[in-house]
Amino acid sequence: MLSLEHIYKTYNIGTINETCIFEDFNLAIEDGEFVSVVGSNGSGKTSLLNIICGTIDVDSGNTLINGVDITRMDDFKRYRKIGRVYQNPAMGSCSEMTILENLSMADNKGKSFNLKPGTDKRRIDFYRDNLRQLGLGLEDKLNATVGSLSGGQRQALALLMSTMTPIEFLILDEHTASLDPKVAETIMELTDRIVRDKGVTTIMVTHNLRYATSYGSRLIMMHEGKIILDIKGDEKSRTTIEDLLGIFNRISIECGN
Repeated sequence: MLSLEHIYKTYNIGTINETCIFEDFNLAIEDGEFVSVVGSNGSGKTSLLNIICGTIDVDSGNTLINGVDITRMDDFKRYRKIGRVYQNPAMGSCSEMTILENLSMADNKGKSFNLKPGTDKRRIDFYRDNLRQLGLGLEDKLNATVGSLSGGQRQALALLMSTMTPIEFLILDEHTASLDPKVAETIMELTDRIVRDKGVTTIMVTHNLRYATSYGSRLIMMHEGKIILDIKGDEKSRTTIEDLLGIFNRISIECGN
């Protein structure tokens, strides 16, 4: 289980831009949950992911995995347990390297390369089998540079790379936002299949309310650093896009917009 306990976080302390994003924030995510997180800009969605991944420090509070406090753990150590896919497909892979070289790097995540070849030829068939499951024909392009791929192909590769080694958490940071609608649908279907097959605990931040209602086992809505909606099970399955839009509209009116 992943727990955030009594989290406080303020940006730009002591300046005119000082902003308190979290004040006594608490969240617990059970093993195996697929949590969709929605909310307006500035609601704290990305800050939540960055705190979990250790990209930003908290002012106070604790982050725990199965009761073990990782609050002060370096981000590169956390990534042994965490896979992350970003909004920008270019952030999940290396453009100048081939697909084979990128997969080899992902395959050795958390391991020491030592003085040996970076690519293990004995793993090539394994890489091809994994690429074939994407249904994008990448299994026949192992020697193509990743920079030559389309955004959708690259995001699919990033998703595969992030889950190639055993991980406990998959973090999806608006990973379909920069893709065209058809490609985004393909990536979401692929995401759902990978999450189900691997049973990995997943947190997906998205602005797409249809994805938030259609995918995952739990839905959280955030506003001004607070959780204002947290539903799962039958309650989530009954929730519609119109329901979420109604909440957004009420918030907008209360804020004077």
